[in-house]
Amino acid sequence: MTAEIPDKLYFKIGEVAEITGIKAHVLRYWEAEFPVFSPQKSRSNQRLYRRRDIETALLIKDLLHRQRLTIAGAKKILNRKTAGGGDAPPPVQSAKNRRIIDEIRRDLERLRDSLSSTPDSH
Repeated sequence: MTAEIPDKLYFKIGEVAEITGIKAHVLRYWEAEFPVFSPQKSRSNQRLYRRRDIETALLIKDLLHRQRLTIAGAKKILNRKTAGGGDAPPPVQSAKNRRIIDEIRRDLERLRDSLSSTPDSH
């Protein structure tokens, strides 16, 4: 999550899409799926995202795309972390922990592949 977020109070959906690399229709879908991700709306019903909304979108993107969680799994993590932590989005895992998890995931995939290619001994 190293996107550069400009120093502004509010962002339109197109700006958020550009900053995060997430398409506008996906952002709208995530609003329906993740209650913690809910931008304000202007009088003309235009979405107005704040910095924390962008940070939350980047966190959701990380959970779904890089950590490969399901929507349900990402919801559980977000709900668990925000239950005791106010408005701020939860911090992402440290780079070291991510590398360890990625390495374990690769090891498990190799093990699964080797087991599926081994003829059954029964």
